[in-house]
Order: sequence, then structure tokens, then C-alpha cells
Amino acid sequence: MNTLIRSGTVITAKETFRADVRIREGVITDIGASLEPDSGEEVLDAAGRYVMPGGVDVHTHLDMPFMGTVTSDDFETGTRAAAVGGTTTVVDFVIPSHGQPLVEALEAWHEKARGKAVVDYGFHMAIVEFNDQVAAGMADLVSRGVTSFKCFLAYKDALMVEDLEFLAALAAAREHGALVQVHAENGDMLAWLTERLRAEGHLEARYHAAAHPAIAEEEASGRAIALARVAGQPLYIVHLSCGGALDQIRLARALGQPVYCETCPQYLVLDDALYRVGGFEAARWVMSPPLREAGDKEELWAGLEDGSIQCVATDHCSFNFEGQKDMGREDFTKIPNGAPGVGDRMNVLWTAGVMAGRISPNKFVEVTATNPARLFGMAPQKGSITVGADGDVVVFDPNRRGTVSVKTSKHRCDYSTFEGFALEGMAETVLSRGEIIARDGDYVGRQGRGEYIMRAPFSPVGG
Repeated sequence: MNTLIRSGTVITAKETFRADVRIREGVITDIGASLEPDSGEEVLDAAGRYVMPGGVDVHTHLDMPFMGTVTSDDFETGTRAAAVGGTTTVVDFVIPSHGQPLVEALEAWHEKARGKAVVDYGFHMAIVEFNDQVAAGMADLVSRGVTSFKCFLAYKDALMVEDLEFLAALAAAREHGALVQVHAENGDMLAWLTERLRAEGHLEARYHAAAHPAIAEEEASGRAIALARVAGQPLYIVHLSCGGALDQIRLARALGQPVYCETCPQYLVLDDALYRVGGFEAARWVMSPPLREAGDKEELWAGLEDGSIQCVATDHCSFNFEGQKDMGREDFTKIPNGAPGVGDRMNVLWTAGVMAGRISPNKFVEVTATNPARLFGMAPQKGSITVGADGDVVVFDPNRRGTVSVKTSKHRCDYSTFEGFALEGMAETVLSRGEIIARDGDYVGRQGRGEYIMRAPFSPVGG
């Protein structure tokens, strides 16, 4: 399908200008004023609207086994929600079992996505142990377009790696041109606190936050940064939630160390007051790291504005309140960690960031699309409105109003993380490789149309 988007205001990470955008055979071919429609070309009127790159969410967990259950969104429902919300690319995490060859785990995740995903997708690979087999597997995966590897400094006796393993993974990634991501919480600290809380009979959902204090994230972030410095390897910290960890990143960057990070909408607009709502309702927001104090939100917004935080992802990890979260009704340690968000990221961030005057429209594009695509080997095809890029485009209506609600959400989840959040500006029409896949809050594209992205090796991003 060939499409001409006319009379809109194009927003990129650096510029804002009036222009028409033509997409042919899935690729942007022309950007200019007063382009004339070709025969058979669909024309979209974008007058009074913004034309932006489709969102790139580099942190999702779809169809993932975890804590005795499986996330409620699979690659079909999760990517449909993403599309409706203006996200046209996701990068999901492959989680191998101990002893499982990495390529075998990758093939299992390909099978989960194949024929289901409706937006384009890539994969990160988790490193849950390090040995010669894993080292060989990392080299193999880079040749298959998996150029980022995640290590956990938390989830002791499950996913957590020791410092020596982390160093080895950093060194192997350096050899193959890959980027290492880290879940930065001190796993020993969390285990000690959890056992202490349980021994004292503190089993209610709200105690999840007490078991995951900000100091555990701050310490692990600083340690991960130090280990990456020793290894001479860039580092990417996922789901940053607190000001103390951000301080560690700012210090490292001031010294010239290549450290990058993401935060998530929940950490920007929600806080730990939700753990005090009473009873088991707090389980809706049991995630790791947990929501932080209100002051941390302002520090994160400042980090976005000054470039210390490069990306906003979601850590979309949906579990139903009934039948999944309530597995931990009598013991918070059994509540599956995670919350839905891939369909809400763009609209919520625009409202809380741009409309509130915290970030500019250009910064919005930078952190939701351009930087994620660059850091994870998908630029310039993804994350930009440029000639030669994929026709992944969001026509965004700044005047459209709405309210986040489980009743209208496309997530396959029985609650919304942002229930009742008033939206000022929403994605109206979403195109993926030139094909219209979402209109006015509904998915209108083909089933299983998403394609796997062979990602390039890591390339540093300035700023």
C-alpha cells in the first residue's frame, strides 16, 4: 500500500516542521511541502495533527513463564495493544532455563511470536548463568540479530548472576559488539529483607515495596557501573525507578563512561502511595523495582529533560488480578511481579510530559522512538521520519481526550495500571511499514503481520 500523509506537523528528535510524508512499498520515499498524490495512493489528512515516528518499546515480556504462571498477554494481544497506543516496534526478552542452549531458547521465543505479532519485533537474551556454552551461544545469537544481553543482579537462586559471571558476560559482549543490560537490584539485600519481613509476619502485598528498597537499586546500579568500567564495556540499566540510582548514572556519565538507561511511565506518574490503598489492592502495582516516593518522580523527569535518561520503555509484564496476582493473597512473595503498559506508554507520556511542560515534543520522540532504535541496532529503519526509513508513523491528535480504563484497554488483563488517568492527546492513526494498522483506538491491521528485526551491533548514542 502507498500512502501520502498530508498537511501534518512532523516531529523528529531534533526538528519540528510542516510537511507531507509519502510512503511507498513500506518505506518513506518523500518528505516535503505540497506533495501531489499519485494514482491509487491513499491520502491521510493530518491537518492539525502531529506526524511522528512509531514508538519503539525495548522492554516487554510477552507470553513469558514467571513465578508459576505465564504473562496474560501473548504476542498477539500485546502487540495489538502496542499498535493501538502508537508503538510499532517491540523488543522482547528471551528467558532461557538454566542449562538450556541460548539458541534453543531463542527458537522457542520465535515460535511464540511467529504468526501472532502484529508489529515488528526483536529479541534480547537474558543471561541467567555464564559458562563456555553461554559464551559460544552469545556469539551465535549476535549473528542471528540478537545484539543485547540482560543480566539480573536480583532474583537470587533463580535469574541472578554473581559479579564474576556479570564481568564475564560484559567481556563476551564486548568481543561481539553487543550491549549488556542489567536489572539493578541487590539480590542478597532483597533476599535478606524478604526473609526478615516474613519472619515478622509481614505478608501483606504492601510489604513488597519494603522488601525492594531504593537503596538496593542504588547500590546495584553503582556496582554494575563499576564492573562495566573494569570490563571496558558500555552498560544499559533497565527500568530505573529512583533518584539515588540516577545519581550513580550521572556521576559515571560525567566521568565519560558510556552508561545508558531507561525509565518507565509507571515510575514517572505513579508513586508508593498506591501501596497504602488498603488490603490486597496493592498487588496491582507489585513490580520490581516497585513504585517509589513522589520525589523520585521529579528526579526522573529531570533526568529525561537533561539527557541522563535516554529511553522510556514499559517493562510490560501483565498478570491478571484475579487468578494470577491473587496467588499471593496470603504472601506477597508469591504475587507475580509486573504490570501492563505497552498500550499506554505513548499517550500517558505525552500527557504527563509534553502537556505538563516537563519535556518538549522533540524530547518525547527522542525517548520513545529515536534513542531506543539507535541504542538497540534498529536505526535508521526504525525510530525516525527520514527518507529511507520504514513507514512506521503515528498521526497523533493533540486535541483528542480520553481516559485510561480497563474497559477500553487492548491489553488482555483484567485491570489497568493507569486506571482513570486523563489523557490530553492520543494516537489517532498508526502505520507500520506503510500499512494502516490502528485507527481511533481500534486495531485494523492483518493478523500476524509483524516481522522479525535483525538488529545491528551496538553503536553509542551521544548526549
